[in-house]
Amino acid sequence: MGFSTTHLIIFLLIIIVIFGTKKLRNIGSDLGGAVKGFKDGMKDGAEKAAETPAAAPVQQVGAAAAPAKETIDVEAKTRT
Repeated sequence: MGFSTTHLIIFLLIIIVIFGTKKLRNIGSDLGGAVKGFKDGMKDGAEKAAETPAAAPVQQVGAAAAPAKETIDVEAKTRT
């Protein structure tokens, strides 16, 4: 149960009657400008990512990492 070609043509004609060609032209140009801006932003983001140096090495947390000796349990202090 899809749309046939005649359904799409009727649908487009109704949209043109409701909005008018001038409004549709403005919507199309605004949409085109937004897509162009998005593509330019993506291109700039990729260039900036390539320019930035590698991130600092990640410190691994595991059995070798000891907890701080001066850790204070705040809730235990307020309960007494």
